[in-house]
Amino acid sequence: MSKVVFAILHWSSRIFLGIMFIYAGYTKVDNPLQFAAAIEAYRLLPPAAVILVADWLPWFEILLGAVLILGLWLRHTAAFSAALLGFFIAVMLVTHLRGIEADCACFGIGEKISPLTLARDTLFVLPALFLALQSRIQARWRWPAAAF
Repeated sequence: MSKVVFAILHWSSRIFLGIMFIYAGYTKVDNPLQFAAAIEAYRLLPPAAVILVADWLPWFEILLGAVLILGLWLRHTAAFSAALLGFFIAVMLVTHLRGIEADCACFGIGEKISPLTLARDTLFVLPALFLALQSRIQARWRWPAAAF
């Protein structure tokens, strides 16, 4: 692929993931009690941990989105965002396979976990993996940042 194609993929992946995380965090900050109830429905955490996750996760997602858009520490933030999305998918998959009808709570309340939400969220990992791999290759070969 040409440098132009890589540059377009790079920027579009950063902007897409950044906006996605900021929006996801905002919808949870806007309704903290509903988000805590959605986390509780997964039946994976004790009540004290539910409150802790409901309090900090939305702000963390907003911060992660901003850092991705700004391109700060991209090699690490891209890898972390891929791992975080993978963790979210695993938690949703386990909950779904256990037969628990819980809200995804990915972008607010009201969307139940289903094969469709699992597939959608799996697709979100692709730009994160692209950024992580591309950033790692760029660091290894010491390509100039302007090329990407």
